[in-house]
Amino acid sequence: MLRVTFVASSLPHGGAERLAITLMTRLAHRGHECHALAIRPATGPLDGIPPRRLISLDAATFLDQRALREFADHLARLRPHAVVAANPYALLYAWLALRLARVHARLVATFHSTRLLGAKERLLMLAYRPLFWSSDALVFVCERQKRYWLPRGVCSRRNEVIHNGVDTDAFRDRWDAVKRAALRASLGFGAADYVVGVSAILRPEKNHVQMVEAIAELRRRGIPARALFVGDGDTRAAIEARARDLGVAGDVVITGLVDDVRPCLAACDVVALCSLSETFSLAALEAMALGRPVVHSEVGGAAEMIVPGVNGFLFPAGNTPALVACLAPLADRTRARAVGARARRLVEQRFSETAMVERYEQLLLDLCREKLEAAAHAT
Repeated sequence: MLRVTFVASSLPHGGAERLAITLMTRLAHRGHECHALAIRPATGPLDGIPPRRLISLDAATFLDQRALREFADHLARLRPHAVVAANPYALLYAWLALRLARVHARLVATFHSTRLLGAKERLLMLAYRPLFWSSDALVFVCERQKRYWLPRGVCSRRNEVIHNGVDTDAFRDRWDAVKRAALRASLGFGAADYVVGVSAILRPEKNHVQMVEAIAELRRRGIPARALFVGDGDTRAAIEARARDLGVAGDVVITGLVDDVRPCLAACDVVALCSLSETFSLAALEAMALGRPVVHSEVGGAAEMIVPGVNGFLFPAGNTPALVACLAPLADRTRARAVGARARRLVEQRFSETAMVERYEQLLLDLCREKLEAAAHAT
């Protein structure tokens, strides 16, 4: 049995943090002792994590000395076989706390970014690189990300690619025609509407405004396209303003934050991601698992999950005519259903949550084999 502490900046938050929660809960179901630690205050539901297994350090500053000591005390008490840190900030805390605690645990970093959006992030990465070098393993979430970072000195003693995975049972289309019609009606969509969904927090790099422009162009071509933006965020006002400017304000629906995206995705005919930066989108995998064709900007590892024309479409990031050209043929529902069915099959074959968890479990067992064997001999 492994003892593992999972560390994230906050829980839940983004894809990296959601992955940490998934790994912890699934490995616990496999008989391992797992704990979660959030550097910032934990917010929102943390399904599957018992309160006794969760520590929130409530760090008040970037490098909070009190929080760091509390982390070190936790490690000294628990003496885990491995510590898994989600992204560089969590890795910084984990690296320092292990040394303060004088605990010799394997240190594993999971990394979920490719593009650094600002000068501050680029400078921080220079400082973070030695932490990656001294960790026992670094997990990238797609091959393209690994190819990008290794020449830039972001590497570890062991470098692995483990694609994100989705729960193919939880993300299964269980809505029949009657229930789906009711879902669409509850969101303000009619039977004839061509509903394009975008499941992403409303931030500049997610580029929702481009989808508004695509909806306007599709409607000019006589296609009854409407957009469903699942989420909320800083760019909501800009999105709404652009929709008004283009005369499609009534054709752009923003749900706000939702706890369960599945009904919203089930109401859509197609799901699109216009992101300027993405590594390996969990939102895209969730839509594919629900049998929805995905139109994805060609960033990050999108080409590792989508075969154009087979189970989705790719377009150059920022190119609205190319986005429209991908969306237009999927207004044919027969074609959209066929593409969506192939998307579902691919997720089942290559990107299931079970396969992902098994690969992480095997990596951790490999890294901790000597300690586990020593403990077995001692008993």
